[in-house]
Amino acid sequence: MPIRAVVYASEAISEIAAGGLGQADGRLCAIIDDAARFNRDAGVTGVLLFDGERFLQYLEGPEDGLSVAYSRVVGARSHTALVELQRGRVGNRRMPFWPMRWLPVQAQELTQMARADWTSFFQRGDPTAPNAFGMDLLLGVVQKQVATC
Repeated sequence: MPIRAVVYASEAISEIAAGGLGQADGRLCAIIDDAARFNRDAGVTGVLLFDGERFLQYLEGPEDGLSVAYSRVVGARSHTALVELQRGRVGNRRMPFWPMRWLPVQAQELTQMARADWTSFFQRGDPTAPNAFGMDLLLGVVQKQVATC
């Protein structure tokens, strides 16, 4: 079964942004928990990066599950100004370990990823290269976060 993916950037609503990266009120965690439950059943995996004001999310899975999961994202009231950066087929899963998880990132990292080339979800393999693709940058951040857990 072919795996498809979508990546987008958006802005958090003020109620979520007010919590910053600490998210003491748990609102973002509740959203992520709900998404993880849904995604698990839909066969979708992914990660949501949050810099305290903006999101960048990568989702992957079978077309039917991904389509429904992404329609939930598009209709969510937790963010605005959604900009789809890329959608398409991927050869294999890049985020097979989480039905959904959020990770804090620095604003400049999120900006760099949002401005990067996401064409066909290509990878060069070096997130530190000056011409790194968006997928390289995303995987670099995820690997760095996972290593510190």
